[in-house]
Amino acid sequence: MDKIIIRGGEVLSGTIEASGAKNAALPLLAAAILVDGSVTYRRIPHLKDISTMMTLLAWQGAEVTYDDQHCLHVDTRPATKSEAPYELVKTMRASSLVLGPLLARFGEAKVSLPGGCAIGARPIDMHLKGLEAMGAEIDVEQGDIVAHAPNGLSGAHIVFDQVTVTGTENLMMAAVLASGMTVLDNSAREPEIVNLADSLRSLGADIEGDGTNRIVIQGVERLHGGEMTTIADRIEAATYLAAGVITGGDVTVTDVDPSMLEAFLARLKETGCTVETGEDYIRCKANGRLKAVDISTLPHPGFPTDLQAQFMALMTLADGTSVVRETIFENRFMHVQELARMGANIRLDGNTAIVTGCERLQGAPVMATDLRASASLVLAALAAEGETVVSRVYHIDRGYERIEEKLSKLGARIKRHSVSENWMQGARLDA
Repeated sequence: MDKIIIRGGEVLSGTIEASGAKNAALPLLAAAILVDGSVTYRRIPHLKDISTMMTLLAWQGAEVTYDDQHCLHVDTRPATKSEAPYELVKTMRASSLVLGPLLARFGEAKVSLPGGCAIGARPIDMHLKGLEAMGAEIDVEQGDIVAHAPNGLSGAHIVFDQVTVTGTENLMMAAVLASGMTVLDNSAREPEIVNLADSLRSLGADIEGDGTNRIVIQGVERLHGGEMTTIADRIEAATYLAAGVITGGDVTVTDVDPSMLEAFLARLKETGCTVETGEDYIRCKANGRLKAVDISTLPHPGFPTDLQAQFMALMTLADGTSVVRETIFENRFMHVQELARMGANIRLDGNTAIVTGCERLQGAPVMATDLRASASLVLAALAAEGETVVSRVYHIDRGYERIEEKLSKLGARIKRHSVSENWMQGARLDA
């Protein structure tokens, strides 16, 4: 199992390109199941979750090829299996995204209940209720969702009890080939959903209202082949901007739309940073010690829950006390105890963390507990005195493409090492 070793204290500066977004690419790949033709995907990141989805599509019988230029070709016409078994999808939350497309295409589906990061229950009951409203018969048997729609799916008016990104994506894809009109109220508004809707429209889907809380889908008989392009990973981009800020540096991320990160960038400005944006780039420059700023995670366009841990890492070194409220997931403070090992002063009160900034952090052995928590530990390590060893970095690999290479390009002293019995000998960075 790999570990990442970081010697902190370097000021990060420079320019890097944003990768394609994992959270956009996964639903786009699931949508291939709906297509009567082949699809070429562009800007597909090299990530563990992407590999898992590719393996799943290939297991179902699809033809899948991936070149060296982040380009993927998928033809699901040969696919015959309407399943997503546990052994293939146990590490990936997005496995639930194939449920709607499989039902729409085959009239049946058997999908293992999803795995992924342990950041909360994240129930998919709203997915299932929506599919039932569209005519599906659904049971849960020994950890599998077993669904049948012998007469096909039909349009329905569905109101989500709460905003759900994957639920919106799943039902939107199911509705594309359903008979009649489907209306999704209280829909999620994330950029990744707009990316999915744009892509489906390019293949012949009839979708309106994406980016608002009401999406209307008129079912069509088929989708034709074509191309889909993944938008920039806004969470990755923000993480690298935060890496520059926490080290007192000046970092620019290109190939990213700043409008996707308005809430995050507004909070960075409040900390005292200089933020410069253009049509396809964001530059953040630190101006001395950060000021403490409160945040509360909210559905888009609010402050992203996927950036809560990274922003908390910034606040551990800020001047003053900040309040961080997590309103999306009930178990997303597992990074707190690891940050505390590095000297952070954080007190938890239910879904709220009170962070009192300290003068410095100290390097220490820490353990990644989920994808975004792992990013917060890397950020803290970049600013800490001495050396930090981050274990269980397979979490990082689920959402960050070549993170050590990108951070090294900005000036970080960071290396990845495979663990062996004597991994500590020779593995440390030079002092």
